[in-house]
Amino acid sequence: MKKNIKSLAVLAITTLMLSSCSEDFITTPPTGLNVIENYYKDENEAFTGVVAVYDLMRKNSGGFENMITMFNAASDDQLANGGNASDGAGIQSFSNYTINSNTIPRSFIKDYYRGISRANLLLARLPSVPMDETKKLRFASETRVLRAFYYFNLVRMFKNVPLILTPTGAEQYYSVNQATPEDVYAQIELDLTESIPNLPMTVNVATDGGRLTQGSAKAILGKVYLYEGKNSLAAAQFADVNGTPGGTSQYGYKLLDNFSDLWVVSNRFNTESILEVAHSAQGSSWGTWGGNQDEGNSVCQMVGPRTYVKLAPSAPSLAGGWSFNQFTQDFYDFMQGDPRFSATVLDLKALRTAHQADYIDGYLDTGYYLNKFMPKTSDIYSGPGDAVLNFTQNTYAIRLADTYLMEAEALGGTGSRAQALLDAVRARVHLPSVAVSLAAIKDERRRELAGEGHRWFDLVRWGDAPVKLASRGFVAGKNEILPIPAFDLQGTQLHQNPGYNN
Repeated sequence: MKKNIKSLAVLAITTLMLSSCSEDFITTPPTGLNVIENYYKDENEAFTGVVAVYDLMRKNSGGFENMITMFNAASDDQLANGGNASDGAGIQSFSNYTINSNTIPRSFIKDYYRGISRANLLLARLPSVPMDETKKLRFASETRVLRAFYYFNLVRMFKNVPLILTPTGAEQYYSVNQATPEDVYAQIELDLTESIPNLPMTVNVATDGGRLTQGSAKAILGKVYLYEGKNSLAAAQFADVNGTPGGTSQYGYKLLDNFSDLWVVSNRFNTESILEVAHSAQGSSWGTWGGNQDEGNSVCQMVGPRTYVKLAPSAPSLAGGWSFNQFTQDFYDFMQGDPRFSATVLDLKALRTAHQADYIDGYLDTGYYLNKFMPKTSDIYSGPGDAVLNFTQNTYAIRLADTYLMEAEALGGTGSRAQALLDAVRARVHLPSVAVSLAAIKDERRRELAGEGHRWFDLVRWGDAPVKLASRGFVAGKNEILPIPAFDLQGTQLHQNPGYNN
C-alpha cells in the first residue's frame, strides 16, 4: 500500500528549492534543486538559503490560496464572491462559515511549514559554513524572525500546531504532536528577542528592500505581545518602532503624505512600509501558480471585475479579474464621507448606472470592489507565462498606520500618547481629532486597513467576532480558529480542533 507523505513540515526536508543570488533580494525566485548533503558549503549558498526562507512570505498575496483574500472573505466587511458558490471551496466555505476539514485548503498549514522547514535546515547548517561571523549572525537572525512570523500566523489560524525546531525526516512526521499555544508563543518570543539585536537598524532599499531590520522585527514582536494580551510589552515595542506620532522614527518610518500613494505599484519599500511582501513578474504560469516558481501578486487578479469594459474616458482603465472580495453594503455605508473611500472602494455599480463602465456580475455581486489592489491595464505583464498571474504590486504585512493603531490599542485607548497616535492616522487624510477610545481605534482600523486581510483577526482578538459575524454563521468557541485539514490528520498524532469533528 502506497503511503502518502504528509507535507506539513516535511516538504523541503529531503530536498530544498533554493534561489540564485541577485541584488533584488526578495523577488529572486527559488530555482534549481539542490541536495541537502551537498549544500551550504559557503556564504553564497547560505545566502540562497536565506532567500528560500523569505520566499514563503508570498503567502500573504501569492496564489489563489493567499492570506489577504481568504481572511477578507471571512470578515464582516467583504464576501468571498468570485464566479459562483463553488468558486474556491475554501474561500467560499470560510465566508459563510461552513468551513470544515475537507474544505480548508491544506496550503494554509503546508506553506508556512515549508518556510519553517527551510529555516530549521539553514539554522542547523549555518554554524559550520565558512563565512564572516557577523554576517552569519545576521543570516541566522533573519531566519529565526521569519520562522517566528510563520509560527505566529499558524498559531493565529489554527491555535494547536506542532512546534518543530530542527530538521525532521518524513518518517518522523507521523509521531509529531501538537504543542500548546503557550509553548508556540514562547518560542516565537524567544526567536524574536534573541534575533533583534543582530539585525541592522535600516537597509538600503535599492539592494536589500524587504530584508528584516530591528524595526520590522520589533513590530512583529509588538503584534505577538498584543495577541497574547501582554499589552504593556506590546506598547513598549510599538513605541520604539513608531517614535513621535506623525514624525520620522529612528528606523526611518514615516506616514506617507497621501494615503493613495500606498497603492501605487512603483512605490515599493516606502517610508510607511515595515514588513512588505514583494512580488515580481517572473513568467508565472498555470503550471507553477502557487508553487516555488510563482512570484506574482494573485490578489490583483482575484479582486478585479469580470469582463470589464470602459465606456467613458473618466472610467478607470482596468484589466479583467475574477470579482472576489467585494465590500458589503454595510461597509460601503460606513465609509461614506471618509477621504480614504475612493482609494479603498471602487464603486462599479455607480459607474455602470452612469454608463461609464460595465462588467459581468460576480457571485453575490455588490458592485463595491477593492480598489487598493485593482488590476490596471498599465500593470499588465507582456512577457512569457500567463499575464493574469504576473501582477507585481507588493503588499504590506505590517505598515506604520497599523502599528500606530496597535500601540494605541495596547495603551488601552486612553492617554495623551494614544490620542496622538490616533490623531496622526486621521490627520494624514485631513480628518479632525476625535476622542480616543477603544471604540474609536476599532473604527479607525476598519477604515484605514480595509481589504488588507486584518479585519477578521481584529474581530477575533477583540472578542467581537461572535456578534459581528453572527449573520454569516460564525459559531463562538469554534470559528475563532480554522479546522486542521483532514489529510494532515490521517496516520498522525494530530487532533482536530474543537467543533470540527462532525
